[in-house]
Amino acid sequence: MLLTITTTRYPATDLGYLLHKHPAKVQTIPFAAGDAHIFYPEATEEKCTAALLLDIDPVKLARKSGPGGNDFALEAYVNDRPYVASSFMSAAIAQAYSTAMNGRCKDKPEVVDEALPLEINLSSLPVSGGEQLLRNIFEPLGYEVSLQPAILDTQFPEWGSSRYFQVSLKNTIPLKTLLSQLYILIPVCDNNKHYFVGDHELEKLMEKGQGWLDGHPLKELITRRYLKHIGTLTQQALDILTREEGTPEEAKPAQEKVRLHDVRLQAVRDILLEHGVTAVADMGCGEGKLLRLLKDNSQFKRILGMDVSFRSLQIAAGKLKLERQPESQKDRITLIHGSLTYKDKRLSGYEAATLVEVIEHLDPPRLAALEKVVFECTRPPMVIITTVNAEYNIKYEALTAGAFRHSDHRFEWTRAEFEAWAGRIAAQFRYSVTFRPLGDYDETVGAPSQLALFKTSAS
Repeated sequence: MLLTITTTRYPATDLGYLLHKHPAKVQTIPFAAGDAHIFYPEATEEKCTAALLLDIDPVKLARKSGPGGNDFALEAYVNDRPYVASSFMSAAIAQAYSTAMNGRCKDKPEVVDEALPLEINLSSLPVSGGEQLLRNIFEPLGYEVSLQPAILDTQFPEWGSSRYFQVSLKNTIPLKTLLSQLYILIPVCDNNKHYFVGDHELEKLMEKGQGWLDGHPLKELITRRYLKHIGTLTQQALDILTREEGTPEEAKPAQEKVRLHDVRLQAVRDILLEHGVTAVADMGCGEGKLLRLLKDNSQFKRILGMDVSFRSLQIAAGKLKLERQPESQKDRITLIHGSLTYKDKRLSGYEAATLVEVIEHLDPPRLAALEKVVFECTRPPMVIITTVNAEYNIKYEALTAGAFRHSDHRFEWTRAEFEAWAGRIAAQFRYSVTFRPLGDYDETVGAPSQLALFKTSAS
């Protein structure tokens, strides 16, 4: 992927001094995922362009491990990371242009704080949220935004546009501010990061966001995405930004609002308790949040968690502290690696199955396989399925029309669509089904999530 920075401020070659990169040389800087090449396609006193070209090594990506590892078995080998502007680009900016981003220039210090006419061109920027979100992120900072979306397939234009954009940004701004904003906002647009996020990232956000983030209308979204949706870090950052706006430090909400995902999990647990379920299989357990909730109640004698992501199962095992369980509890919780689109006899023998926010992550043609596995092959007496309510999306200000709430969602259903699907399943496989809303209910668009409870006559 390619990032170019162009200025026409005379003499334009001052850009080379600010970046600490000589226009007559090509420089290569190795970093964790490959190499960053810096060169100047043009360098005159009237116009100067500096280019940063990333050459990502796919083999290095496939071999990386630890908390930043890939969640799916094939994702390490089949992904867009070598070809798009992502957090790898941010890392390259920090490494290649660190002196400029920190506002240091030995030869021309008087230019460091000068607002320069700058144009930035960025190839293949993935944007989770579409064109309007991209504009809502950059335009409040004074950028003139021009973009060209890439279509999904030139042979099938009816498929529409992808989430990748060729982006041009123009602003009159100090170079150090521009680089800091790009460093933060590129992974925010992508809504993904390739590395572990901890307290050090909170410090970086406060440092690089100084002077512009606290007044941004989307500061909460930017903060949440940059910190990889980690609730504690996000809240800390927002508390700091709020104090910087002049709100007294002791001013805090009287009662913290319950997170929607916690509402879903608690509703599922309560239904299981209400029906006296003792053996439950969580199909698509992720990092084990529901499993941990069930573990704390002695009614549940056998708990199974299955997921397609081996990495998520490792995290679940760690959070459940399975290796520290006493002998009497060793067989109570079981984690297995598997897919809901394949028949698996290990799923049999449970009184209830739960699929919490799972179905929307499957391509619609694969739902038929899931239906057969869950309702015909496994056939538990009770099945609980939750999914998002697409009608409620208009309540999310940062979500553009037609966009999904999560970049991995393959579809999002309205209440009528979900009920039609669930009704067909119930009739086909001889279940009864009832529905309930989850979360704050709006009279017009319903609740943010929806739940279907399937039962056989024996349950």
